[in-house]
Order: sequence, then C-alpha cells, then structure tokens
Amino acid sequence: MQKITPFLWFDNNAEEAVNFYTSIFKDSKITNMSRYSEAGPGPAGSVMVANFTLNGQEFMAINGGPVYKFTEAISFVINCENQEELDHYWEKLTADGGSPVQCGWLKDKFGLAWQVVPTAIGKLMSGDPSRSAKVAKALYKMIKIDIAELQKAYDGE
Repeated sequence: MQKITPFLWFDNNAEEAVNFYTSIFKDSKITNMSRYSEAGPGPAGSVMVANFTLNGQEFMAINGGPVYKFTEAISFVINCENQEELDHYWEKLTADGGSPVQCGWLKDKFGLAWQVVPTAIGKLMSGDPSRSAKVAKALYKMIKIDIAELQKAYDGE
C-alpha cells in the first residue's frame, strides 16, 4: 500500500467517474466499492467510497454531496512519451463535456484538472536560456501540446 493516496470528493457521481477513469488508463481497476445502506446519509445502494488504481497508482473517491468542488489548485500530471499517447489522454479526458484550457491543461467532465504533457518538456525547457525561451513562447500559444512544434522551437526552426 502506498503511503499517500489521492482522495477525490464527488457530489453523487463517484461510481461514474471511477468507471470513466479506469476505462482510460492502462493497469487500472476498481479494487473496492463500499455502498451506502438504508442508514444513509447517501441513497441506499449508491457508492459511498470507491478504491481504484490508475496506471498502478491508488486512488479513492467518495460521494460526499455538493459541499466541495474541484479547482485547478490541484491537478494530476500525465507524463506522455510521445504525441500518440498525449493525444489519447487528451481526447479521452476532454470527451463528453471535458474542456481544454491551455498549455496542456484540461478539465474533465467531472471538473477535475489534468496536465497532459510530454516527458521531453523538461529537457526542452532547461539548458540554454535562449532555446528555453523559444520553447516557452511556443508552449504559451498552445492549448493541447504539440511535441513536434516544441521541438522545432527548441531547434530554432
């Protein structure tokens, strides 16, 4: 068991969210679903707490009611090896009501913020300051990240 587990608060759609997330990521599964009984406070039979893994990372979700909402103050970063992988996560997470933001950020249909970024961004944004500045300038114009365009900016093309 990992020491720190992200715990996500949903109003009443934790089960839908968990099914959505586990359908997108490899090495993902639902490991447990605890349901409310007649004692409540949620509707009997609805999910109270769900345990699940995404890419082997453990998460928990709760149907806690409308008290708390997600904000961009917390986001999950998905490090992608190539454009195909980046496009996969981008398309899946923006589907059915998700929305692109900028510079690789998006909000999914549940309001959770994600950063879908290439692993190469660290190399492209460090080292020679003039090259890094060109990459940053190109990045700031993007919604979904285009790795080839970042590489062109880095190479001075």
